[in-house]
Amino acid sequence: MGKKILVIGSLDTKGDQLTFLKERIEARGHEAMLLDVSMGGRAPVKAEFGAEEIARLGGKDIDEIIHSRNRFDITNAMTRGAQLKALDLLSRRQLDGVVSLGGATIALLGSQVMSGLPFGIPKVIGVPAAQPVYVGKWFGSNDSVVMQLIMEIAGMNDLVKNAIAQVAGVISGMVEEAMDYSSLKLPYPSIAVTELGFSDQCARNVERLLTRKGYHVYTFHAQGISDQAMDRLISQGFFDGVIEIVPAGLIEERFKGNRPAGMARLDAAGDRGIPQVWAPCCLNITGAGPTRHNREKYVASGKVLEIDEMRAMARFPLDEMIVGAELYAEKINKAKGPIKLIVPLRGWSSLDREGSILYDPESDWIFIEELKKRLTVSLPIEEVDCNLEEPAAAEALVNAMTAFIEAKKGEV
Repeated sequence: MGKKILVIGSLDTKGDQLTFLKERIEARGHEAMLLDVSMGGRAPVKAEFGAEEIARLGGKDIDEIIHSRNRFDITNAMTRGAQLKALDLLSRRQLDGVVSLGGATIALLGSQVMSGLPFGIPKVIGVPAAQPVYVGKWFGSNDSVVMQLIMEIAGMNDLVKNAIAQVAGVISGMVEEAMDYSSLKLPYPSIAVTELGFSDQCARNVERLLTRKGYHVYTFHAQGISDQAMDRLISQGFFDGVIEIVPAGLIEERFKGNRPAGMARLDAAGDRGIPQVWAPCCLNITGAGPTRHNREKYVASGKVLEIDEMRAMARFPLDEMIVGAELYAEKINKAKGPIKLIVPLRGWSSLDREGSILYDPESDWIFIEELKKRLTVSLPIEEVDCNLEEPAAAEALVNAMTAFIEAKKGEV
């Protein structure tokens, strides 16, 4: 059966190209629905969802859009309108995939529409030049494809047609192979786990122990993108619990580290009320290499561990650890489900073991004490006399999670 694919673009400037994309998709037996986000004039091509409708959904009149000089304002309005239309189609089971085609503005607009759609719905961004400075924003934590077309999509020469036909092939192939997103299920009990290279052994031990107990384990690299994607999956109903070995994306966001995961990090599990077990990996140390914002502050102490020519790690200054403690306490206070914190007493990663220049258990404990001061709910804290990478830490994390899951079973 043919699938329903939403095609997003500006028909006032790319009418021929978007029409060709629609035709190539339909040649594969699918239904392509044009969603017009034209902001510079009225399009000569008719769309299933015209710019007038999208502008109205975004809170603007199309004439106001066309004549406005406030590009930021009208782009936001058209983005809101496109998002609402996509969600409306989704709610009526009239959306199987989405593709955008155009320049940087359309790529950003399309990515923001896609970010509101569930995991599993095919998403493709076709753009002439996927500039590195923009790609991270387009991707975000989406399960999307960015296809670089190389040449400007102006005119309709054979090179442009070939590139657009390939975009049609990508989105068509994806919808043909994709499972119904609403049917995607995980076996019970499924546990999400965050990790980094500095907690690799802990993560492997956690996975091994959980698997032995019959749990299904899904690991996410907490580099600021994968952990955000995990939160999105949690918010969509995936996973029965989460072991946050590395919840550091929040403090990294606050202090502009190299692995920022947004200020909404950790909210999804708390909102759903699924069990959480936390370790404090990298809540005390942060990147201090040449790419680090405000690097001077982090190397001022002289306690810097060089990893390679691009990476170095330093302690978070104590004032920032105290702010971090407040941020994490806020997340714990508003969580609707159980949380337990496992605190290794001999370092919170492979980098701050005893003997390392980064080892500072006194500062680590100040963080824990500041966290306790700001709690308005009861938080079980288990101290483990080892480094995070030793087996005892993983055993404590797993035992805490299995106790939560078993208690939940007993409530049913």
